[in-house]
Amino acid sequence: MFTASKSDGQHVKPSESGYAPVNGIKVYYEVYGEGRPIVLLHGAYMTIDLNWGQLIPELSKSRKVIAIELQGHGHTEFSERKLSLTTLASDVEGVMDHLKIDSADIVGYSFGGKVAYQFAIQSPKRLRKLVIISSTYKTSGWLPEVTNGFKQMKPEFFTNTPMHAAYDAVAPDKTKWTKFLEQMIASAGTPFDLGDANISKITAPVLIISGDNDGLDKTELIKTYQLLGGGGAEGLAAMPKSQLAIVPGQGHVSLMKETAIISTYLNNFLK
Repeated sequence: MFTASKSDGQHVKPSESGYAPVNGIKVYYEVYGEGRPIVLLHGAYMTIDLNWGQLIPELSKSRKVIAIELQGHGHTEFSERKLSLTTLASDVEGVMDHLKIDSADIVGYSFGGKVAYQFAIQSPKRLRKLVIISSTYKTSGWLPEVTNGFKQMKPEFFTNTPMHAAYDAVAPDKTKWTKFLEQMIASAGTPFDLGDANISKITAPVLIISGDNDGLDKTELIKTYQLLGGGGAEGLAAMPKSQLAIVPGQGHVSLMKETAIISTYLNNFLK
């Protein structure tokens, strides 16, 4: 995670950027392209550019891309407000309201995937299709060594990382870095479970993308896919509307660097 980086900068500039006042904070967003809206939710400790810089140029060729920086991340100010998935998902809906977007495809990576799952549960009418990349809706979805790693994280682990540099480049108050880390680390170490029953009630088509070595428990991932109606046999039943992709030879960070693979999956699924 601490080696997260992009090979080079964005090749396109946003057509619009700004702050949406939602739930007591101002959430930063960027808009690219035209067409059917797609909302991008980044991973923990990341910025729009660090997470999505390579993918936005491809996605914005045929879509209206709305990239959001969640509470305390990037341009969005640090807040003492409780860091809850319910509130963060509500923030996403608030940005959509601000931009007058009725419904959208939602794509969440890692921490952003948790928020995306929560969005699907609490705002189903605002969701067209859902894409979850290297994420889970419950603590047990991670391998035990990953959850143990979350509990041992410390702010000093992030010193001189690409995440620290990305934060310093755009944060409205760079002195909040340590407080932001402490808030996020506490969140990462807190067990969570959005509920199998809630996942099974998601009616929107869902695409799950995972690296074969990205830290997710693949047995639990298969169970998630089954909750979404997948895992049957073609010919014996109708093809499910949801999909599961396991990308070989990829870890949690390296998967997001596979721009061509990710964009192909998204383009095929989000038709």
